[in-house]
Amino acid sequence: MADETRTTSPERSAGPGGDRERRPSRPGGPGAGREGSGPGGRKFFRRKKVCKFCTEKIDGIDYKDFRLLAGFVAESGKIVPRRLTGVCTPHQRRLSSAIKQARNIALLPFAGRAS
Repeated sequence: MADETRTTSPERSAGPGGDRERRPSRPGGPGAGREGSGPGGRKFFRRKKVCKFCTEKIDGIDYKDFRLLAGFVAESGKIVPRRLTGVCTPHQRRLSSAIKQARNIALLPFAGRAS
């Protein structure tokens, strides 16, 4: 591998202010990734994520309820962000502090399984 030579395309080797061709940041142009557009013109509807705690009227998030908290922790041990879970901001704050408390008393792991 050490004796292989790498070739760079002229687009990448151009310095600042060079004749570099502008490419869109996302494949498919500025409108790619919006609803209604997809491969083959397939239309789909993305449901708006709603807070589980608001809809089920859960007032307090208890650090001892590790079964509930485990649903908001990824397999790697990280707290899942609210843009993925759909939890509202105040509940996400309470959720993350409850997860941290549960980790400190060993109800939840700090890190996931090593693979």
